[in-house]
Amino acid sequence: MRIRIQEYYVYILTNRAKTTLYTGVTNDLEARLIEHWQNRGNKKSFTGRYCCYNLLYFEKFSDIETAIAREKQIKGWVRAKKKTLIESANPSWQFLNAEICGIWPPGEIIERF
Repeated sequence: MRIRIQEYYVYILTNRAKTTLYTGVTNDLEARLIEHWQNRGNKKSFTGRYCCYNLLYFEKFSDIETAIAREKQIKGWVRAKKKTLIESANPSWQFLNAEICGIWPPGEIIERF
């Protein structure tokens, strides 16, 4: 029997122009990136309204409480502090979506019921 250890991710997204930052938490980074992509242009959500689906930074955690605490911490920071964090791992602000998803942008996604 194989025991799967759950992983959680805190991540920072931006829009194409890199003018808006969004911090989130998820247990499936690839699926969440695709959801943000599919939601682009949706005025009812922050990431949709600002077309934030480009991954700049992420951290991995083994428990959800720690991940949520880190997300809240980063969300409370000013942009300059977030910029320093991003640049500590990704100095050129490259979009990391393909690194996580393999192919980016994703093709047509078929909903499974």
